Amino acid sequence: MFDVLIVGGGVAGISCALVLGSAVRKPFVADKRIAILTHQKASSLQNALFNNAYGIPPGKTGAELMAESIENLRNLYPHVVQIPNEKVLKVEGTAGDFTVTTNKAAHKAKILVIAVGYANTFYIEGLMQYVIPHAKSNPDKNRIQLSNEDHKVADGIYVAGNLAGWRSQLAIAAGSGASVATDILTLWNDGAHAMSHDKV
Repeated sequence: MFDVLIVGGGVAGISCALVLGSAVRKPFVADKRIAILTHQKASSLQNALFNNAYGIPPGKTGAELMAESIENLRNLYPHVVQIPNEKVLKVEGTAGDFTVTTNKAAHKAKILVIAVGYANTFYIEGLMQYVIPHAKSNPDKNRIQLSNEDHKVADGIYVAGNLAGWRSQLAIAAGSGASVATDILTLWNDGAHAMSHDKV
């Protein structure tokens, strides 16, 4: 049983995992099991080129960024379990006891973070009732989002990045993932606002 399972290895998912992973020294996080399904094949980052993203050297490609971010997560926070090459097919259960079925296995989790793309090809059984048209993209693109209030879809289910209704901009997706992570940290901290910062 994972305390949180993040679905998606793009900007929002990795950002969420980095913030949660970095909080391991906090007493209310030390015993938490964190995992991320790092399936990236459908990520819109695959063909991206970054010249206008804060903190990223101009000319960095999305493919390079994805590979580096997975490696950074592994090296910095090895306690975050990475599950590669699995695509989610179904979500069942309720907060505290979800079962996530992929094309290869089934995983149990108390909290889910859904951070995959916003293409209208999205199909995860058990989440389709939350799918609505994307509020901040051109209607002719037929993008979708999950209905949410401040990233919360339902008890125990969060959404991050473009699928949360945000525009497709790297900095926005990263911030969305980090925001969800701080909400989960706050939840684990009995409602007291929590963040995770490193210092020199």
